[in-house]
Amino acid sequence: MSTLPTFFLSHGGGPWPWMRDQFGNAYDQLEASLRDLPRQAGGKPKALLVVTAHWEGRDFLLSSSARPPMIYDYGGFPPHTYQIQYPAPGSPELAQRVASLLGDRARLDPARGFDHGTFSAMYPAFPEADVPIVQLSLRHGLDPAEHLEIGRLLRPLRDEGVLIVGSGLSYHNLRAFNAVGAEASHVFDAWLRETMAEAPAERTARLLEWERAPAARMAHPREEHLLPLMVVVGAAEDAVAEVVYHEDRFMGALAVSSFKLG
Repeated sequence: MSTLPTFFLSHGGGPWPWMRDQFGNAYDQLEASLRDLPRQAGGKPKALLVVTAHWEGRDFLLSSSARPPMIYDYGGFPPHTYQIQYPAPGSPELAQRVASLLGDRARLDPARGFDHGTFSAMYPAFPEADVPIVQLSLRHGLDPAEHLEIGRLLRPLRDEGVLIVGSGLSYHNLRAFNAVGAEASHVFDAWLRETMAEAPAERTARLLEWERAPAARMAHPREEHLLPLMVVVGAAEDAVAEVVYHEDRFMGALAVSSFKLG
């Protein structure tokens, strides 16, 4: 079995795949990139480990149910978006495997369901919902070095048929998720794409100091949507990165990107 790449995905806003009437073609580029994910990964993986920006804990938490429920962690959307079902199975076995790699830093959560950072991104990529998914949380404190280190511990999964996906957004300032935030999103996204193109050691060093990037705190007033990137970089630290999705006018004004490593 070949070594799988890792991905950081900008997952869009809310339950967008189920809101075509409202959004029109606003998500066409993102949807196309997500539909292409299995090909980019080299085929359908054995399982998915999704590092989600929408879950944090005192430990690194792992969803361990065989049949995860749904979590509609958004507000103000049409009634039908609170009935969405994405019936992908969980994998208690993979959750245990990840826990064994992370040691006493990790804890299983059999009640945790799929949040929209997972189901909105994975539905276009795997619409048949036939790939088992385990979610991994972030840890309180959002320390980039710690999340990079966790990624390094997860590296063996890439040789076991498990696709490691970080689901977040390269720009996430909900108070300026429009033309107000355009300049900051473009400046930060350019820095991020430049950083990801660096040699591995320089890339890691720059990411650890991400707060020094231009417009960093305007782009990420709180960094939970950026931290999944640290995990997937750690899991493929020596790999070359490439941009697999980029828009300059997302939601009319914003720059956003997704990356593949390996």
